[in-house]
Amino acid sequence: MTHPDSLRLALHGAALADMNGSKPKRLLRALEYQSEDLPDGAAAHAAEDDFRRFLGSASPTDQLVEMWRKQLTRWDFVEAPLWSNAGARSDERRHDVYELLALDPATRELLTGLAPVFKSDPPVVISTDFTPWYTPQSQHGRPWYWPAYRRLLTDKGWPEHAVAGLDMASDRVVERLADPSSPTAYQSKGLVVGYVQSGKTANFTGVIAKAVDAGYRLVIVLGGTLNLLRGQTQRRLDMELVGRENILRGAHADESDYADDPAWGQGKFLEFGGLPSTLGAFDVVRMTTRDNDYKSLLQGIVALEFEKQEPALPLYDPQNLHRASARLMVVKKNKTVLTKLVKDLNRIKTPLAEIPVLIIDDESDEASVNTSDLAKPDAERTAINQKISDLLKMLPRAQYVGYTATPFANVFVDPSDTEDIFPKDFIISLPRPDGYMGAPDFHDLDSIVPVNERTVANSNEKAHVRDIYIDGDDDDSCLQRAMDMFVLTAAIKLYREEKGGLGERYFQHHTMLIHESMRTEVHRELLGRVTRLWWNSGYMGPSGHKRLRELFETDVLPVSMVRADGYAVPASYDELMPFLGPAFFRISGDENPILVVNGDKDVETGEADFDKRSIWKILIGGQKLSRGFTVEGLTVTYFRRRAGNASTLMQMGRWFGFREGYRDLVRLYLGRSETTGAKEIDLYEAFEAICLDEESFRSELKQYSVMVDGRPQILPSQVPPLVSQHLAWLKPTSPDKMFNARLVEISSPGEWQEPTAYPTKEADLRHNTALWTPILESLSTDPTSFAYRFDEGAKASEHRFDALSGQLSADSFLELVEQLKWQAPSQFAPSLAYLRRISTGDSAQVDDWVVLAPQGSNGANHIAVGSSDRKFTWFARDRRRGPLFGAIRDPKHRAVPLRIAGALPDSGDVETEKLVADRRGAIVLYPIVESPHRTTLRTDRSIDPGKMVLAFTFVAPASARGGDSRVVRFTTIDSSREDSPIIDAIESIEG
Repeated sequence: MTHPDSLRLALHGAALADMNGSKPKRLLRALEYQSEDLPDGAAAHAAEDDFRRFLGSASPTDQLVEMWRKQLTRWDFVEAPLWSNAGARSDERRHDVYELLALDPATRELLTGLAPVFKSDPPVVISTDFTPWYTPQSQHGRPWYWPAYRRLLTDKGWPEHAVAGLDMASDRVVERLADPSSPTAYQSKGLVVGYVQSGKTANFTGVIAKAVDAGYRLVIVLGGTLNLLRGQTQRRLDMELVGRENILRGAHADESDYADDPAWGQGKFLEFGGLPSTLGAFDVVRMTTRDNDYKSLLQGIVALEFEKQEPALPLYDPQNLHRASARLMVVKKNKTVLTKLVKDLNRIKTPLAEIPVLIIDDESDEASVNTSDLAKPDAERTAINQKISDLLKMLPRAQYVGYTATPFANVFVDPSDTEDIFPKDFIISLPRPDGYMGAPDFHDLDSIVPVNERTVANSNEKAHVRDIYIDGDDDDSCLQRAMDMFVLTAAIKLYREEKGGLGERYFQHHTMLIHESMRTEVHRELLGRVTRLWWNSGYMGPSGHKRLRELFETDVLPVSMVRADGYAVPASYDELMPFLGPAFFRISGDENPILVVNGDKDVETGEADFDKRSIWKILIGGQKLSRGFTVEGLTVTYFRRRAGNASTLMQMGRWFGFREGYRDLVRLYLGRSETTGAKEIDLYEAFEAICLDEESFRSELKQYSVMVDGRPQILPSQVPPLVSQHLAWLKPTSPDKMFNARLVEISSPGEWQEPTAYPTKEADLRHNTALWTPILESLSTDPTSFAYRFDEGAKASEHRFDALSGQLSADSFLELVEQLKWQAPSQFAPSLAYLRRISTGDSAQVDDWVVLAPQGSNGANHIAVGSSDRKFTWFARDRRRGPLFGAIRDPKHRAVPLRIAGALPDSGDVETEKLVADRRGAIVLYPIVESPHRTTLRTDRSIDPGKMVLAFTFVAPASARGGDSRVVRFTTIDSSREDSPIIDAIESIEG
């Protein structure tokens, strides 16, 4: 007799499968219809009260709940369906779904509790077409490892929306892999882009769990280039995916390689209640352990052999696949190790062509990417890339998924190199997770607050960033201040533990990172300096208390009073004092307050193994602590290290991550201006540039991901190098390649557009100024004050500025921009094509443009333009990359033009609202004088027009969307080579 739960699952599965890809339908009618084709007894589960009783006692990991959650999420996320006018991912959309399903209120409430509306941003996906195979209805047997992992995350305190987000994001990856049981082999390659220390490991753990449930039987995780990172990844997978029983495999708990791990003894490793194979599932066999990388198996090669229940059938046949154990190995990116693996795989009896393999490449832009020019005679791949290529060639059912926070090297891989790792099938950009503290949280990007009005309340930089200034080789004052901050924040953490408000959490780790150099000899000298400073700091004496009191009152208290997010803050230093002694003892009670982590056994003073013990220490390190490895509890960073490219520098940002309970205490002491060679650099400016580059890249991916007529606008192989470079000395990564797809139009209704590739030749600059001068002279003689008020409750703010204003017809503006000269015409060409389309012919969608010329009150910053006596405010801007400027805009100028163009709601400002009209765009003019020419300003405030850039930004009407929702349009240069790269197809922006 069929079990009632199985009948209910089959009945609802069939009903939901019938609705998949269509609108929701009356559930009871669908269940009654499906029950006719199911065994006797199914009809009893066709009533809504049966479903309601099940939901009343169900857990979030029940298979039927999972099935409903996935289908409801699909309906929640559909863009502009015909059956609902409500926006995606909203309560209103879910209400419409329930109405169409005809569920009663009690059922709705229970279902929403188990499957809430996921309102965060979804992953951004650029993908080729794929055959849908990964659906709850298509799975063979009961999923095992994903429900267990999901349950573990819930037990760890993950909020339901975070778990649902991980569920969705991992689905986007797994569904784009090949069906492991398909008779036809296919090799999918993809890239997942996350943020530095933002939970990428959780995503690929979820992907592995779902992949092995679906039938993948060999999982190879490439876990970085260092033992430290490989071991950290192995432990994480063992603890949250493999589970206690698979680790022990009948051995005593004391024999485990985790016997010395506190979490092992505390029962924090996943448990199934028995070996999975004895409970109707399948085992995961570890081929590597926490302390041991992959080793040649020799006589033990049988450990890699895959058992077949039906020897006559291939392993990928469902009759074999779902009865076989899965193998998992976490392998360091090391030539010797990977050579052993390749050799052993070639020796096993199981045909390699039958094994569904998943390769996860953590930090995939490091070591994995080929850096040799294969076009050169006798060129060879770099070592690690060659081994990955060998694996992909010998395992035709292998799926490759790279994970990185710095994807630039990966998207520059030659897509026509079939043996390489270009993500030909998909690129997925993960959303920024809740609670994550990343680069924007240390910078004031597009802040509307003038620099001279910024405070710790409205400026991220003032709250969290402190400058390092060194006055001579013996000046340790900044380092001392950073160490004092480390002690103060330690005391506040203990204060918060006692005062409550942390739930069941406590601060297991509290760390400070000092990163000045990669060289071990520098670490040796630094260890001596820091040790002397620590023991001479007098933290328990009058001199120490005097420094700490001053730092608390001038830095810690002002920031925490406005940024503590409800966590306890001592009202005075005296209230904090009782916690300073215990904090000092936590850090140095073992007489060893400093850990050097650099691989040099003569210098290292301890092990930074956050899994084995609580660590309250100052860490000194270089490469071992700069990529992939998570420095737990990091609160204070003292950073002076330089790097030559953005990917390397971004990966050094160990201060990025989750800082629950102490976000307000985080401090970054950063070397600002330092000299490298003959050039002075600013590290803070460098990180800001990286942040802008990264956000620009993600924004571009998001634009291109919008589906049109059910198809992607571009394929991964057509993604051009979308990597900005805001600083000339800070290269994104390796040299980029130009692809066979040329961008010919970019549609930007209601979006701020900012051309930056202005000419450098004086004749071209004079030509452009002559075109704009009549426009400037036609503007109002007196400035008007314009404003836009953002109503954000307690955080309400206002953008306000004075500007001269006027109007320009659509034809006049188009005629003008068509005559402009550019250093790199290709940079503006896609926008020009869009302006032509919306300004002319039957498809015209703009009538006129409002022109604004922002004006400052400082007469010294006014300049004469043209032949009249009129003067206009000029702006100081400089080029950062070849002919390209960085940001030209002033952030406070953005909102008003966006409102005029209909991209924002009512401004609340009379003068702004006067300019709002349908089919109207906005232009903002910026006369720019670059630094080499500022000394040429004459006493009458005039300047040679050949030494001035007349820059502009524009916002097209929000309604000017054209005939479809396509954002970009490409043309293929050589239609026979759609996926091939070509060199110099697009005019170089370097001129």
